Amino acid sequence: MIIRWTYAFADRPAARLPEARAFWTAVTGTRASRPRGERGEFMTLLPEGPAGTDACVKLQGVIEGDGGAHLDLCAEDVRELVAAAAALGADPVADHGDWAVLRSPAGQLFCAVPWHGEAVRPPVVAGSRLDQVCLDIPPSVYAAESDFWAGLTGWERLTGSRPEFEVLRPPAGLPVRILLQRLDDERPASAHLDLACADIAAVRARHEEHGAVLVGGGPHWTVMRDPAGGVYCLTGRDPETGGLPGGSRRAVVA
Repeated sequence: MIIRWTYAFADRPAARLPEARAFWTAVTGTRASRPRGERGEFMTLLPEGPAGTDACVKLQGVIEGDGGAHLDLCAEDVRELVAAAAALGADPVADHGDWAVLRSPAGQLFCAVPWHGEAVRPPVVAGSRLDQVCLDIPPSVYAAESDFWAGLTGWERLTGSRPEFEVLRPPAGLPVRILLQRLDDERPASAHLDLACADIAAVRARHEEHGAVLVGGGPHWTVMRDPAGGVYCLTGRDPETGGLPGGSRRAVVA
């Protein structure tokens, strides 16, 4: 199964979708599409950069919970992708005909959607790029969940900067990679967005100007909260390649 494109979804409470839209369009240099869905819950962040670039980030307003993040995997044959995911242990959640919602073995939601020819990722904006979805996985199911995503995508599997991290790096040109983080404690699986930053401090200052607040951090990352309440990370990685500055094959992660 070939994944032809990927979308990173910021899932935020529906009541706070206007705040999410204002923030994420500002920091990613995009504009929001017209709302879609039965409740106007979906928006695509359309690049404002060079003509011919394709979107890779979307917003969703959720009616339950605080939101988080999820992946949309795009394929030429959605049924084949759904079947491959099921064979690896995913459970069906909702079938919408030409697209489907599934749940990974650890409980993380994701979508199988049709590929519409997307091929050119958006440019780096102000020294950063939203290029990663981090899956936060409880330790008891980490090995199985890691194997699931590696098997489903077929992407290169890299060790991270710390023992609790692995990275699934997609083929060149695909815009969003997957970080697998093994949690210290047993809690439900979740996900958040990561941005690769040439200068974390500078990017943090820009995000704070648009309403984000500092939550915490680690050796190579800073944890932020956006104005809609969603947590995400600024990570010390090359925004062009996604890896460590200097071209190392290991991956600084958040």
